[in-house]
Amino acid sequence: MARVLLLIALCVLPALVTATRPNKNPFLVQGRVYCDTCRAGFETPKTTYMAGASVRVECKNRRTGELVYTRDGETDSTGTYKITVNEDHEDQVCDCMLVRSAQPDCAKMSMGRERARVILTNFNGIASNNRYANAMGFEKDEPESGCAEVLKLYQDAEEDV
Repeated sequence: MARVLLLIALCVLPALVTATRPNKNPFLVQGRVYCDTCRAGFETPKTTYMAGASVRVECKNRRTGELVYTRDGETDSTGTYKITVNEDHEDQVCDCMLVRSAQPDCAKMSMGRERARVILTNFNGIASNNRYANAMGFEKDEPESGCAEVLKLYQDAEEDV
C-alpha cells in the first residue's frame, strides 16, 4: 500500500506543480485604442490614438463560458497598451476589450471594434510570445470638420475598382 501511495505521489505531484507554475516567458499582449473622429467605423487619416484609455484581457472557459482570468491595462501616450499575461490559456477563449475612454467627447464604443480576440498559448506554432490584438476604438459624439472629404476619398476608391 505504501508503494502505491509513493508511486502516485511521484507521478501526480510533479504534474500538478508543472500545471500551476506560470510561464517562464510570459505573453505580451499589445494593441492600440483610437478615437474615430469621423464616426466611420474604422481607422481613417483623421483618426487619433487615445492615451489613458482602460483596456482588459479576459479569458473564459471554452465550454462553460465562465470567466477564469482577467487583467487590466492602460494605453500610453501613443494609444498603445501592453499587458503581460503569465499563464498559458490553452483551452480558453481570450479577448482584449475596451473598458473606459479617456476622452469624454469620444466615449461611445465603436460597434464591432470594442473587443479583439487573442490566442494565449504556446501550443499553436507561434514562435514569439508577443500577441498583437486588432485596434479597438471609441467614436466621437459628432464628426469633426473635414470628415466628409475623407469619407469621399473612400467612395471614390470603390468606384475605380
